[in-house]
Amino acid sequence: MTETELSERLRTWLSQDNERMRALELVLQCAQVHDMPQWCIAAGFVRNLVWDKLHGFDRQPLNDIDLIYYCPLDARPERDWAIEACLRACAPELPWSVKNQARMHLKNHDNPYQSSSDAMAYWPEMETAVGVSLNPTLKTSASVIENLQIVAPFGLASLLALTLTRNPRRSLAVFEQRIIAKGWLSQYPQLVLAN
Repeated sequence: MTETELSERLRTWLSQDNERMRALELVLQCAQVHDMPQWCIAAGFVRNLVWDKLHGFDRQPLNDIDLIYYCPLDARPERDWAIEACLRACAPELPWSVKNQARMHLKNHDNPYQSSSDAMAYWPEMETAVGVSLNPTLKTSASVIENLQIVAPFGLASLLALTLTRNPRRSLAVFEQRIIAKGWLSQYPQLVLAN
């Protein structure tokens, strides 16, 4: 499949998931109030949906909703807390986590990131570095699928091939620790570790 076909498949799956679509719509509303450039919901929000679908599992409950954005003009943690408070006020039952990627390089001991996509390109697994957002101009004539925007610095092929790949920018120890802590290989038995 081409990257375009993979993207279309992912966007279809996302559009069919009411809970994920609700989360995206809530973030879009919050983004209009809090000015969150380059926002997307990433990591397990997308990755687990794909792995569940490919394993034929019923949709698993969302264990976290990682909202990222990139605003170098105001990278205070308090800004993230205010955005989380906005989201919790709308949907307190959802597990929100908000992080401005403009400061996350400090935690990870990297050079400053240049965008949300650039920050994702440093995440430990390539398949985790996939996010989705809603078009902020929401074309009313477009279908829901057309309004979904995918952010995937490594592409989608390995995610949809059920491969788990270490990002060479991160240590093997970090990668292996995450595999054990997350229990991915037992939860998703068709996953294959990349060489």
